[in-house]
Amino acid sequence: MTRRRWIADEVSGARASLLGRNAEHLARALRVRVGQEFEVSTGDAVRLGRVVHVADDRVELELGEFVPQKEPARITLLLAIFKFDRMEWAIEKATELGTAAIVPVIARRTEPHLASAARKRVERWRRVAHEAAQQSRRVSPPEIAAPQPLESALAVPSELKILLSESERSLTLKQAIAENSQLTQELPSAVDRQPSTVSLAIGPEGGWTASELTAFTAAGWTSASLGNNILRAETAAIAALAIAISEVQ
Repeated sequence: MTRRRWIADEVSGARASLLGRNAEHLARALRVRVGQEFEVSTGDAVRLGRVVHVADDRVELELGEFVPQKEPARITLLLAIFKFDRMEWAIEKATELGTAAIVPVIARRTEPHLASAARKRVERWRRVAHEAAQQSRRVSPPEIAAPQPLESALAVPSELKILLSESERSLTLKQAIAENSQLTQELPSAVDRQPSTVSLAIGPEGGWTASELTAFTAAGWTSASLGNNILRAETAAIAALAIAISEVQ
């Protein structure tokens, strides 16, 4: 039986603690007892943890052996801010799929009231990602950056930067990743591999403006397509992420 995994709120030496909602859920809903074992993520590794103390607001575990983990692909998702209920869904599913980071972007066509309220939503988005990371057995939740204008987000460090654009007709996302891999392999020091860091940019409702598309090109981004259909922002984010993960892992 697969052990449930928790992301520790505090780690000190060989002791980890779960606090707040996690502790309450363990103590009251799951009725955890001293001696039970779970997997515990310490942020950079996963270890076997044995419960040594239980209270409604704090559950402490003694950390034991390390649990082997596969190194994930590092994919950053630039997500132009859209309606918050749908954005939360996108963050949850992107976390489950394995994105390493999410950068909320204030685009020209982002609705003004959403842009102004976005900074107050960051902590909620991080809680959504934290819960989704535990549910999907990740080592750690993705980094959720503070909302920022596109001009700042364009500089995100990645080996491959891909803009998902409905105006692109010839190059698909899968082809864009494959072509980058072929170019990398031609370098004298390269080995047969896919890019280890990829950034994907998903536009707002109404799409990117002409000036924004020009800015992407100037910053070295490659335009790619997800197909002939026009997708909602949250659908495009999940489709793009699933394709990218399948190609780079």
